[in-house]
Amino acid sequence: MTNLSSQRRLASRILKVGQNRVWINPQKIEDVESAITREEIRKLVHEKAIAASPIKGVSRGRAKVIQEKKRRGRRKGPGSKSGPSTSVISKKDVWMTKIRSLRRKLREWKANRTITESHYRDLYMIAGSGRFASIADMQRYAKAHDMWRKR
Repeated sequence: MTNLSSQRRLASRILKVGQNRVWINPQKIEDVESAITREEIRKLVHEKAIAASPIKGVSRGRAKVIQEKKRRGRRKGPGSKSGPSTSVISKKDVWMTKIRSLRRKLREWKANRTITESHYRDLYMIAGSGRFASIADMQRYAKAHDMWRKR
C-alpha cells in the first residue's frame, strides 16, 4: 500500500473536510501518487479521482422501531418513568391497590369464619382509616388484639 498521507492532507484542506473523509479512487491511485502540488490535487478533485465522502449521520432505524412500539402502548410501564414514586404510580392507585387487597382478605376471613362479624366490622373500619400498611400488618394486629375466632 502506498503512502498518500500528504495528498490526503492537501485534499482535506481543499475540500474543507477532515482527512478521514477524503476518498481516493482505487483505480486512479497512480495519478494521485504523482500529484504533489495543490493545483494537481485540485485537478484530480475536478476529475473525481478524489472526493469527499458523505457525512455519516445517526441512524433513525432503531428510534423508529421504539416510536412505533410506544404508539402501540408498549414500553410505557412504571420502569420507563422517571421522577418521584408518585409520578410512577399515583397515591390514589397505591391506596386503591392496598385497600382492595385488605378488604378482600377481610371478606375471606369472614367467609371462612376466621373472625366474627363484629371483629370484621372493627377491622374494616380500621383498614379504611389507613392504619394497616399491608395484609401482614392487619394479620399481626388481629393476632395481637386476640380477634381470631376460638375453635
